[in-house]
Amino acid sequence: MVDVKLIETEEEYQEALKRIETLFDAPAGSHEAKEADVLALLINQYEEEHYPIEEPDPDEYIRIRMEERK
Repeated sequence: MVDVKLIETEEEYQEALKRIETLFDAPAGSHEAKEADVLALLINQYEEEHYPIEEPDPDEYIRIRMEERK
């Protein structure tokens, strides 16, 4: 069973990032892989709340894409 705990502080977030790094190569189906899956969801939730990525301005996006094609 994977222990589930919401990430509520920056310190907990940093700890979760360190932990998931250690679990990166866990064998599929193992306890460690399941823990990594749960941590990934919790980290994603924390990041969406505390580090949101805003949608780009459509005009800015078009300008950037046109510059890339040069």
